[in-house]
Amino acid sequence: RQILEHLYQSFNKRMATEALAVVHPEVSWANGMEGGLLYGPEQVRAYWERQWSYIDWHVKFSNAFITDEGLAIVDLHQIIRDLSGNIISIKDIQHVIQFEGGLILSMRIR
Repeated sequence: RQILEHLYQSFNKRMATEALAVVHPEVSWANGMEGGLLYGPEQVRAYWERQWSYIDWHVKFSNAFITDEGLAIVDLHQIIRDLSGNIISIKDIQHVIQFEGGLILSMRIR
């Protein structure tokens, strides 16, 4: 739970280096805006920085539970605004997180 809270708090503060500190070097990360997957922390960083250049994206951590398979299911409340502050989207989403060695190995959007 602490790792997940750190990830989302750092993301919301636009602190990519801090967020990526809990990400595995071989991470695969869902690209929710453009589709496909990103591989490695540097691709994730570039993706986030692209997003932040044209939208204001915040995710509020609500809850998390671990499945029998060892995956973390994370409940989030997502608000996306344009850079003028106008709301583009508000919705609840789930991320499915796989850990390895105490780091995030993969993230998928449900």
